Amino acid sequence: MKVTRIRLWHVALTSLETYYMAEGKTCDTVETVVLALDTDTGLTGWGEVCPIPHYLPAYARGVAPAVAEMAPVILGASPLGPEALMSRLDTHLPDHRYAKSPMDIALWDLTAQAANLPLYALLGGRRQDTLPLYHSITCVAPDEMARMSRVAQETGITQFQAKLGADDDWQADVERLTKVREAVGSGPLVYGDWNMGADRLTATRVGRAVAHLDVMLEQPCAMLADCQAVREACGLPMKLDELAHDIATLLEANQRGILDAVALKLSKFGGLSKLRTARDLCLHLGAKMCIECTWGSDIATAAALHLAAATEPKFLMNTCDLSGYVTPRLDPTAPTRAKGRIAPPDGPGLGVTPDLDLLGAPDAIFD
Repeated sequence: MKVTRIRLWHVALTSLETYYMAEGKTCDTVETVVLALDTDTGLTGWGEVCPIPHYLPAYARGVAPAVAEMAPVILGASPLGPEALMSRLDTHLPDHRYAKSPMDIALWDLTAQAANLPLYALLGGRRQDTLPLYHSITCVAPDEMARMSRVAQETGITQFQAKLGADDDWQADVERLTKVREAVGSGPLVYGDWNMGADRLTATRVGRAVAHLDVMLEQPCAMLADCQAVREACGLPMKLDELAHDIATLLEANQRGILDAVALKLSKFGGLSKLRTARDLCLHLGAKMCIECTWGSDIATAAALHLAAATEPKFLMNTCDLSGYVTPRLDPTAPTRAKGRIAPPDGPGLGVTPDLDLLGAPDAIFD
């Protein structure tokens, strides 16, 4: 089997609810990039990456030029055994991991299709039938966030991420965490996420004010040392996200005592190959994991679900149905949440196929 053609599309995804985050970051209509690897056997592998603007060093319109640079290595190569080909790409084009993520996902999709196996079978085997989800709550008025959490809880959700810092009001953030915690009652997991948008003092003030509550803090600051200082000052557990993007950052975070939980995202690591390595390290370190991607629709969601399904349940804190937060759905038949959980797709490979009528003509073709 050889790759004969690369196709690429840009698709606008609109959030069902605008997400407001710290430092003026928003997630409303965002462009996702869909990539297809066609082969001489008739099989097609699919990948997707959806960078949120101003969130990480990645942007959707940077993917196509990077794919053009990668094309000479990919075209004519065997897609089987993605890690070997991705290693060649790393030599040819250092870093640019967000642009490599959809390529790596598509290679894994092809490998699993060729084996006639669901992708999770190649990533460690399926460990549980359905996977726990969290629900992300946009940073708006505290009472409205409490209402949103109750609505999500009625669907079976038991894990809640409350966005913080959008109005730069630390006392409002205290109220947000307090009211969401009260709204869902004791037992469910609640954590407040600044997306790196808080300084050490602000996050510490919030942390100390809610230290009596059963809550966790997520990525308050833009430096690991500051996150460590916040954890030590308030005693609350810490989840990392943006600053966890390779083996070195995971090891440093663990050494600093702030790897209680971590968001492992496909686009931050460069796809499934390196994310699987990160997953295995976190299993060794004993860190709870959220396995997901930055944003996206059914392809990115499916890739995350397959790796999550192959992860030891004790350490899989949750995953995310990204496609459930946006419209349009790339594959309307793909899995959806049920009773607060979700299952990986059935069928060989990723188990999802985008609607070609929705995609339309490719924006770029490399052959």
